[in-house]
Amino acid sequence: MTTSGSPVGAALKRREDARLLVGRGRYLDDLRAPGLLHAVLVRSPHAHADLVRIDATAACAIEGVVAVLTRAELPELAGSVPPLVPEPKRRAYQHPVLAAGRVRHVGEAVAVVVATDVYRAADGAAALHVEYAPLPAATDAATAVKGPIVQPDWPDNLFAATASGVGDVARGFKDAAVIEGVRLAYPRVSGTPIEPRGVLAQPDETGAGLTVWTSTQVPFGVRAAIAGVLGLPEERVRVLAPEIGGGFGVKGHVYPEDVMIPAVARHLGRPVKWVETRTEHMLTAAADRDQAHEARIGITRDGTITAIETHFTRDHGAFPTLGEAITLNTINHLPGPYRVPNYRATADNVLTHKTFLAAYRGAGRPEAAFVLDRLLDRAARAAGLDPVEIRRRNLVPPSAMPYATGLSYRDGVPISYDPADYVTAFDRMIERFDYKDWRAQQAARRGSTRPIGIGVSAYVEGTGLGPFEGADVRVDPQGKVFVYLGVSQQGQGHETVFAQICAERLAVSPDDVMVVGGDTQLVGYGMGTIASRVAAVAGPAVAQAASDVATKARAVAAELFECAADDVVLREGHAEVRGAPDKRLPLGRLARAALRSRASATAGGVPGLSGCAFFYPGSVTWAFGGQAVAVEVDTETGVVTLLRCVAVHDCGRPINPMIVEGQLHGGIVQGIGSALREELVYDEAGQLLTATFMDYCPPRADEVPPLDVISLDFPSAVNPLGVKGVGESGIIAGAAAIGNAVEDALAERGAVVTRVPLTPSRVFDLLRRPGEDVRRRATPGGR
Repeated sequence: MTTSGSPVGAALKRREDARLLVGRGRYLDDLRAPGLLHAVLVRSPHAHADLVRIDATAACAIEGVVAVLTRAELPELAGSVPPLVPEPKRRAYQHPVLAAGRVRHVGEAVAVVVATDVYRAADGAAALHVEYAPLPAATDAATAVKGPIVQPDWPDNLFAATASGVGDVARGFKDAAVIEGVRLAYPRVSGTPIEPRGVLAQPDETGAGLTVWTSTQVPFGVRAAIAGVLGLPEERVRVLAPEIGGGFGVKGHVYPEDVMIPAVARHLGRPVKWVETRTEHMLTAAADRDQAHEARIGITRDGTITAIETHFTRDHGAFPTLGEAITLNTINHLPGPYRVPNYRATADNVLTHKTFLAAYRGAGRPEAAFVLDRLLDRAARAAGLDPVEIRRRNLVPPSAMPYATGLSYRDGVPISYDPADYVTAFDRMIERFDYKDWRAQQAARRGSTRPIGIGVSAYVEGTGLGPFEGADVRVDPQGKVFVYLGVSQQGQGHETVFAQICAERLAVSPDDVMVVGGDTQLVGYGMGTIASRVAAVAGPAVAQAASDVATKARAVAAELFECAADDVVLREGHAEVRGAPDKRLPLGRLARAALRSRASATAGGVPGLSGCAFFYPGSVTWAFGGQAVAVEVDTETGVVTLLRCVAVHDCGRPINPMIVEGQLHGGIVQGIGSALREELVYDEAGQLLTATFMDYCPPRADEVPPLDVISLDFPSAVNPLGVKGVGESGIIAGAAAIGNAVEDALAERGAVVTRVPLTPSRVFDLLRRPGEDVRRRATPGGR
């Protein structure tokens, strides 16, 4: 038994912020090592070209340049960068760590220049002479399938065709009174963490192993890749993630540099560091989205959905790093929180000569919301229905929970929504937003040069993906509790929330709990800080390990007090006998006694007060959320101004409400960026045209109104803590809600929103060419 005021659910200040705000954080570029060398990568200026010749004469002559390395010197770098999730049933592909013979996207590395400082290394890279023979490039997913081949052993550029569905779509459209179709596009967007990527690798004195520091979300994945490509036992490779200045999924898989820099350090027998520049990040860090949909919806006269169908392409770039994972995310999330009896989604996963795609916050869900909500608004307008009412009528009711969609998640488990009240949650959002008042303001502005538009979006999110995470909890003889994790943090507040979970189970102060992660030597195995999964998967592991330690502490105390273990109470960092307050010992004293305690060995089989546990969720837990926004559109300049934003999200049982709100705020702002400003633009030759923050524009603070967030608590049934993921939720609805609002503002002018971002120039085009590329009133089954 434990007693104390529960720290879980308290809005404690983030413990990690104290050192970060005063500059005491240690990021990758802050790290040093004796004899450290610096690497600069030479990258291809062509999207597709044969690599004819590399002449290193001039580069090697520069003072301070230690080595110029290509695949000739490092043949092991022909090994392929492993995918995050292997898909043995799909086409095999090669993603060489260092290119040789042929390059497949602008920015692919062909050589490494190593020098005594980064400036000499940059000079050496500039002096390196590389001769290319340019080749035609496939840059448009719509036509790339039969275009210039990206993977040399493939007959075309189709990695996989993905399909899923439920019911009879043809029958559903036959039963519909209104059918609306639309072509939609969600462009490439980039996660832009304040800290770009970087790697520092140091060989050990024997040359048999490596220690690698890297700015990553998946240290165990990086370890496996290094060991696999370099032919080392994984236990000889230690990977550490230091402070990480943001990840957002961009750092959630293995990159060539993660393997390349350790190979260079091992080859030279000295520590080597590489730090990405901002332009390199824009050019070569994996982006996301890049989907184009042709979709349609059927509804009855009263607005009941009868069928939804979509066919889309996802442009993976040169290498399908995440396989079909994001495509399946879009397919499985597209029905949203609604009853959709007939649904069919098919997708072509296409390779092009662009930088490879992976995951950026949301990972397939914002695209699903954009398609679904654009269809719902178009259908509502065609049927003369209010867009809020059409959504309310189709929401899954509480009486249908847990709700089975008929689809299966990408882990193979049938999808079942966690019990919750979507209708009440949606109504709370609409009430907080003051929908009727905004409609009145809209009517008053009708016909002006600054009309108002209102947009609404509701979504579901599968969070807490397995297969597992682990935690090791140990009580130090000084009384401090240490929690060792297999995951690393990039701003999520792990040190705070896991201290709260552990403190609740051990009845100690969260201030006495030290949380450490991001090191492959701390816990035997780990999957990574991705997919809104850590609180829902690592959290139960921490809770179980701490509970095991509490059980052991009571057993040791019972031995010392000569009482039954059930009579021992843990309170305020001490063990005491119920009804005998004079019999009381601190946990630190018990930790020392446990080293020689028979009870300790019997309770856990490991000396001391320690416990290690792994949690395996059966499948993901499903959360609900939504956003309602009001915008003003200046029809003379094309500028869209966000006036009001209300969001609702069900996070299950909140561990720390303040951190939940902060996660939602961050995601909402990134969604605003995707809706209004952000797009990676390539020309026909595969050259990136938006490689700096002058061209690729994340939102500014003055573009974000006060954010009104409503947090709900419908506990998950999938994990014992009842928590649901929240990291990606805020970004899901932004483009959908704002896209709906802009069309709503300009509907009388015939404008139809078919893509984001809604920059001033794009809004101007909507007004100049109203109705272009909009609906296709196709017959059921046709396109």
